[in-house]
Amino acid sequence: MSEVQQEKIRLDKWLWAARFYKTRALAKEAIEGGKVHCRGERCKPSKEPKVGDELVIRAGYDERTVVIEQLSAVRRGAPQAQLLYRETEDSVATREKAAVLRKAGALGIQTDGRPTKKQRRQIHRFKDQ
Repeated sequence: MSEVQQEKIRLDKWLWAARFYKTRALAKEAIEGGKVHCRGERCKPSKEPKVGDELVIRAGYDERTVVIEQLSAVRRGAPQAQLLYRETEDSVATREKAAVLRKAGALGIQTDGRPTKKQRRQIHRFKDQ
């Protein structure tokens, strides 16, 4: 990866190579949609990331804060992609805490699905009274 570090690369290409997004087009959409912040500010897909930059990446319910360790424009396997960045300890703790809350159902209303015919009759009787 040392030969790749000397050339300049785009942020959307780095995010794709680090396996945050499946395609460069998805990475570009996320950046333009404000889901990726570099050094606390919105950025453009053509931004040139540097080693040591801090990125905040929102995907679904999760928000990751990562520090760029290496630059690469080549998409490789997941073990090599994880060497390109380091997630901060605060970010890991926050994500794990949010995942536990989501599993517990504390963030939303959890139901057993649609009511059965018997339950529907009971609801109608209750509303009519």
